[in-house]
Amino acid sequence: MGSQLKQRIEDATKNAMRARERQQLGALRLINAALKQVEVDERKVLGDTDVLSVLNRMLKQRRDSFEQYEAAGREDLAAQE
Repeated sequence: MGSQLKQRIEDATKNAMRARERQQLGALRLINAALKQVEVDERKVLGDTDVLSVLNRMLKQRRDSFEQYEAAGREDLAAQE
């Protein structure tokens, strides 16, 4: 059982490579790496709900980082997040 969502992310990664969109490609590669890490750690193929769970966890991490950067007055790093 594969994930349609994971396939869409992989396709978007390929399209970003072709279009030479560096920032989008970097974000998509981070997502792919996180998904692959979960697959290896849990030794299973991820379904759509698993992919959404990983994406939500990553989103929470980004929001926390953004808030911490803003609180520290690091607008340059906050903009990057």
